[in-house]
Amino acid sequence: MSPTGTWSYPTAIRFGAGRLKELPDACAAAGIKKPLLVTDRGLAPLDITTRALDILEGSGLGRAMFAEVDPNPNEKNLAAGIEAYKAGGHDGVIAFGGGSGLDLGKMVAFMCGQTRPVWDFEDIGDWWTRADASAIAPNICVPTTAGTGSEVGRASVITNSETHVKKIIFHPKVLPSVVIADPELTVGMPKAITAGTGLDAFAHCVEAFSSPHYHPMSQGIALEGMRLVIENLPRAYATPDDLEARAHMMSAAAMGATAFQKGLGAIHALSHPVGAVFNTHHGTTNAVCMPAVLDLNEPKIRERFDRAAPYLGIEGGYDGFRAFVQEFNDGFGIPRQLRDLGVTADRVDDMVAMALEDPSCGGNPVTLDADNVRALYETVI
Repeated sequence: MSPTGTWSYPTAIRFGAGRLKELPDACAAAGIKKPLLVTDRGLAPLDITTRALDILEGSGLGRAMFAEVDPNPNEKNLAAGIEAYKAGGHDGVIAFGGGSGLDLGKMVAFMCGQTRPVWDFEDIGDWWTRADASAIAPNICVPTTAGTGSEVGRASVITNSETHVKKIIFHPKVLPSVVIADPELTVGMPKAITAGTGLDAFAHCVEAFSSPHYHPMSQGIALEGMRLVIENLPRAYATPDDLEARAHMMSAAAMGATAFQKGLGAIHALSHPVGAVFNTHHGTTNAVCMPAVLDLNEPKIRERFDRAAPYLGIEGGYDGFRAFVQEFNDGFGIPRQLRDLGVTADRVDDMVAMALEDPSCGGNPVTLDADNVRALYETVI
């Protein structure tokens, strides 16, 4: 039987150092005349954010910002953002920051004209068709980290503040109209965030490459994305102002998020509940979980990593890759156990149930069940 697939690929991307200055042109291209810049609390006072606001104000686009965004954004942040958007009479959003700012900004643009609750648009079946597409505002994404790849995604991860469950909210029109990927914006990241976000991009590529689903375009993108992380994350970590390495990491982040249209797997199924319950950094959590998940999936992925390893500059096929992953984590000071991130075993029952409901489960090469998910948590905690 011949393979089939339903595919879409990223949007207009203005990539390169110094391209933040093109923000007014991007707004014009998206039809935005009065943008609301959405970012997180940590970024709000920084020079890069001030620079973006100065560029907007200097072009007659105002100087409006909303920054009440948690590290794992939730529906309360979203409601406050929508209120600010409506009160300011805005006609589009500039999502500025790492995964939390980008995800929340995209959701403000998506939800500002909807009448149903955000949970009605979870990425299940055709639930996205419930949305009034004509009421979705345009958004522009400006990533300031190189990890999540949310800038090329048609969805956001929003945490339910009551149940502490992360939900993926999807609609095709959530895809940004324009992306400005300026590596200069990532230079000031703390080392731990450079590592954690970079390893998030790596996890996206590894899981997409491992997924059993048929999507050869994503497979190729995932392989090259892994290579870019392997070669450039150590450089960006050691020399923060290495713009070439920073640029390659921004590419790898966008590539990982493009590639995981092919599927994610147990790494994300494990890390989403951990982040929702214990508020850990997503990329760092992924990195801690990766070795154990590679062990679980080894019978299904050995052959493809045997082929990939030489391209990645790794000797020893799958076994060499597995050993490399642990050494790679260790080189960035990533702990080997989640307990070192504050995770405790008392919530394992809850997290097993949450992991099995996570849509990432469907892309894991080995079918996930309560037994092997529990065993994974016991290994990584």
